[in-house]
Amino acid sequence: MTTYALLGYPLSHSFSRGYFTKKFAELGLSDTHQYVNFELEDVNQLKEKLEEYEDVRGCNVTIPHKRSVVELMDDIDPAAERIGAVNTILIREGRMIGYNTDYWGFRNDLLEQMKLQGHDTDLSGQSALILGTGGASLAVREALKSLGVSGQYVSRSPGVNQLTYSELDRNTMESHRIIVNTTPLGMSPRVETAPDIPFEFISDRHFCYDLVYNPAETKFLRLARGGGAGAANGLGMLHKQAEASWEIWTRE
Repeated sequence: MTTYALLGYPLSHSFSRGYFTKKFAELGLSDTHQYVNFELEDVNQLKEKLEEYEDVRGCNVTIPHKRSVVELMDDIDPAAERIGAVNTILIREGRMIGYNTDYWGFRNDLLEQMKLQGHDTDLSGQSALILGTGGASLAVREALKSLGVSGQYVSRSPGVNQLTYSELDRNTMESHRIIVNTTPLGMSPRVETAPDIPFEFISDRHFCYDLVYNPAETKFLRLARGGGAGAANGLGMLHKQAEASWEIWTRE
């Protein structure tokens, strides 16, 4: 049976399996296609799983393996190489080719959501705060860069070319029109958590995007909307990156 899989750990809140299982049913492929979870604490266990499931044609990759899985690739798409993270793997004739569809999913959904909410989508010369420095933040920064937006990382810890949350003052907040949360803060069940930013400086000039999609409105988005900002969760990005994965797996 043609098999696709999600690689990550833990996978208690897996979106991909339900999404693709439903997609296979809609396409009349349920008898020939399946989507399974590879809940692997160590990314190096992937090769053992691929031996167990001989008909795996592709994988999605989620936390915490998006960066570490790069070392297992036989080849890598240029965008994924620049980002330094892989979230989609194409498997052909025993070779693994890495892609990053988070990049396209975020980029396209950000522009779509901003347009729907009446925000200017000509972002060239703008600046953004990227909250978090994990694998997803790398794709977000590359996508913003492609739109002419300068991305500034924000982390709990000091580091090269990144701010700490305590350094975010009025001037910094007002000079960065776009704010993207790439951390898991606010994700169910810890719905009352949020990045520690000064929300009092957010206004209708801002657009805030949260990669978290469960719950639909995180505390981060609720506080952002309270300041008048445009806001969107990561569900649209999730759907768009999944469709991009399917396109990669099924194209000739």
